[in-house]
Amino acid sequence: MEPSDKVIIEDLKRIIFFQRQGIISLMKKIDVLERELARHTTKKDSNNSSLPPSKDENRPPRTVSLREKGNRKAGGQPGHDGHTLKMTDNPDEIIEHRACFCPECGKDVSSQPFELFGKRQVIDIPVIKQIVTEHRVYRCTCTCGKVVESDFPVDVDSPVRYGKGIESLIGYLSVRQYLPFKRLQEMMGDIFAVQISEGGLHHLLNRLAAKGSDAYEMIRQKVMNSGVIGTDETGMKINGKKHWFRTWQNNRATYIAVSENRGTTTINENMSGISKDAVLVHDCRRAHFQTPVGKHQLCTAHLERETKYLEERYKVDWPVRFRAVLKKAHKLKNQPTPSFYYYPDQLRSDLENELECLLKEPLDPKHKKMISFQKRIIKYRDHVFTFLYHPDVPADNGSERAIRNVKVKQKISGQFKILNAAESFAILRSIIDTAIKNNQNVVGALSVISAYKRG
Repeated sequence: MEPSDKVIIEDLKRIIFFQRQGIISLMKKIDVLERELARHTTKKDSNNSSLPPSKDENRPPRTVSLREKGNRKAGGQPGHDGHTLKMTDNPDEIIEHRACFCPECGKDVSSQPFELFGKRQVIDIPVIKQIVTEHRVYRCTCTCGKVVESDFPVDVDSPVRYGKGIESLIGYLSVRQYLPFKRLQEMMGDIFAVQISEGGLHHLLNRLAAKGSDAYEMIRQKVMNSGVIGTDETGMKINGKKHWFRTWQNNRATYIAVSENRGTTTINENMSGISKDAVLVHDCRRAHFQTPVGKHQLCTAHLERETKYLEERYKVDWPVRFRAVLKKAHKLKNQPTPSFYYYPDQLRSDLENELECLLKEPLDPKHKKMISFQKRIIKYRDHVFTFLYHPDVPADNGSERAIRNVKVKQKISGQFKILNAAESFAILRSIIDTAIKNNQNVVGALSVISAYKRG
């Protein structure tokens, strides 16, 4: 072999070496870019993750809903009782219509005996106007020379003030119906002829919330001492700074609190003394596991949405099989015989074994999000099927619905300007949601709070 040939071969080897290194480098970059592309292509929304609907760029298509299609047709079902306007037996006003002349011959018939042959009713509301009540106090001089003066009622503490009816109505329209202040001012002026400034609205809401503070504490105690407690939180800006609304709730009461802290500090401040025998239903946030309760239940709705995202991103069946196990557990939970809670049950054991196999199954190292999900479930393995061992523990967390009212308020009215306004909203919304859960009239409940005099 000629020396020149050896040189050429060495040059070619060097070229091949650098090309190989370049190919390896490019393959790594392609792998990184493909993962990044998959992350952006399969976006998280409220349908496949714990993101609230307010974060969705567009509404997720209904075809990807986790809810399965039922067999019933849309609309009212057979046997459903319809509702229509019904006549009242005690109308407030009766207007009688009697003929004066006969349309045939023109004779006067007003003196003839009449018989009722039909009636119709019109439901309406009277013209709404404000009522001004003036309180006057007097003094007199006793025969002993003492000047005796009468006193104003306790709640009449200024020359002119808004009454309890306006106070409870403002609370209802602002907190229950989410009216922004501008529209609330317009409504009060146009419909009730009551002119209230924005500062006046703030004052009335704060005054109503202050009266409701005792009821608010009673709600907290009711939730804290219950056997099953759901919890969740959501972010909210207050004057541009991130704060957190957190709820703890059960099937009879909802307690909402606002805080600058998302972690255990808020939990300790609001749930100090929580029942150590309670089951806490929540998502997988680490702070929840610091709550001193007896057991935990992971919200299966959160897990289903997460597996939906993993399925869409990686196009594999592991998330589908995981979700199938959860659906079987839901079906077992909903069966009519409660005895399986207390005695060994083969179906429940089968579900435990299926879950165990899924958690031991090796996953593709490229599917990092799915591996992370699997590791998290392994860590909290004992909290997946708690609801199968306790009749009163639900599989999902109703706290998402309890805290959603905060996001609705934010979407309609925008952020709170001051912390005090957010705290008043939390107090009044807790009272309102608790009244709804107990089938109470919301306006009536707020009226009771407005009439309350703290000792």
